[in-house]
Amino acid sequence: MVATTGQDASSPPRFLRLAGHALRWRLLSELARSDRRVGELCALAGRRQSLVSYHLRQLRDGGLVSTRRSAADGRDTYYVLDLARCGELLAGAAVALHPGLAPGPRPRAGREHGVAPARVLFLCTGNSARSQIAEALAEQLSGGAVTAASAGSHPKPLHPNAVRVMRARGIDLTGRRSKHLAEFAAQRFDHVISLCDRVREVCPEFPGGPELVHWSIPDPARAPGSDEDTLPAFERTAVELSTRIGFLIQAIEQTTTGQEVTERA
Repeated sequence: MVATTGQDASSPPRFLRLAGHALRWRLLSELARSDRRVGELCALAGRRQSLVSYHLRQLRDGGLVSTRRSAADGRDTYYVLDLARCGELLAGAAVALHPGLAPGPRPRAGREHGVAPARVLFLCTGNSARSQIAEALAEQLSGGAVTAASAGSHPKPLHPNAVRVMRARGIDLTGRRSKHLAEFAAQRFDHVISLCDRVREVCPEFPGGPELVHWSIPDPARAPGSDEDTLPAFERTAVELSTRIGFLIQAIEQTTTGQEVTERA
């Protein structure tokens, strides 16, 4: 149970005060779907930059949002939502209202009634680490809810540290090859997720209008030092991807469950 020590029962938790503002809620909703630059958030919200920046600062001060410098253009900054932290604070807010609202285990959606797995394509520049790790994690964690693929704009050999961190999670990447994103240009996906700021800028259009999502994740191979020195960076990448993919799978399963209910109605 999330502790609420020091919480004034006469006022809502800070998370609710932050998220309850209409514009901040819009910004959180957009960032829950994709990492964004401030100009993109201004366009999506239809508000001037000074106002959007003010509310982004409120969200940063509240520990909900962080920033990352773009690897494609150092002048750009991506805003990143900490979904895990939001989940913790939301659970704490629920418990503050009534202890019976403490979160519990949720049943996983099945693959009944002929519902096909969601198809997800992960992209990064080299298809040597981030997207390969994401592909493997998505299939491992989804229990059949997702069929994943990965590719890169400039493929290069699979990084040995990607193999090492995934082997520790019971997944063997040995023998997997890197693919160019052109191999998938004619295929249909439900979600296309760019993990690299550079590949986002060159991502082609895919048939069927898949949901395009961007996760601004640093390239662990660019960490300084030898392969041994960079192993912690690969581990951090795997942890972040595991968290993000977990939320993605939950969203996919909720959508699938809704579709199954509609079909049975």
